[in-house]
Amino acid sequence: MSIRVTAKARRGMVALAVAAGLAVGVAGCGGGGGGDDKSPKASASASKSSGSNTNAQEGQSDTPLAELKGEDGLLLQITSADRDSGGFLTVNGVFKNDGSQSLVIPSILRGDETEIVQHGTSLGGATLVDSKGKKRYYVLRDTDGRPLTTTGLSTIQAGQTIPVFMQFPAPPADTTDVTLQLPTFSSGTIKISG
Repeated sequence: MSIRVTAKARRGMVALAVAAGLAVGVAGCGGGGGGDDKSPKASASASKSSGSNTNAQEGQSDTPLAELKGEDGLLLQITSADRDSGGFLTVNGVFKNDGSQSLVIPSILRGDETEIVQHGTSLGGATLVDSKGKKRYYVLRDTDGRPLTTTGLSTIQAGQTIPVFMQFPAPPADTTDVTLQLPTFSSGTIKISG
């Protein structure tokens, strides 16, 4: 009996620590000035986003690092790929509907892993390929199996943009270029900063 109570208490403490980390990340997102804030916490809080924000991300360059073309005029413009000291690589960008009609964001973008599929539409199917190190990196997941990407994507109106992010394990420091792959989109090479 006491073992079950201890296990429940530990799970509660882990949940509390994760919630506290998310709260700190949300508070850190308001500055928009980059700095040394912890990307995993800030990015994890963004995974709760419904994807309805139509403004471009603050502090991002107007010229994308790469532009991946999807179907029916859907574009993914990568605006940054930042390595942090915690061993994570956060890729930020915007979905843009260049077509003349509203589009449904394809559910295939979440990939086909059972653990990710159960959490709805996301960018969980994204991968980074490090040709130099001959490795492929998959989107990170939290302790509940949710992908550390923008989730809750549904439709995008003609001309609309939706900010998105994906978080991966960081390749070695001497790797500066990686190829981003996303189901149904063309591949694109991006330069890592940091």
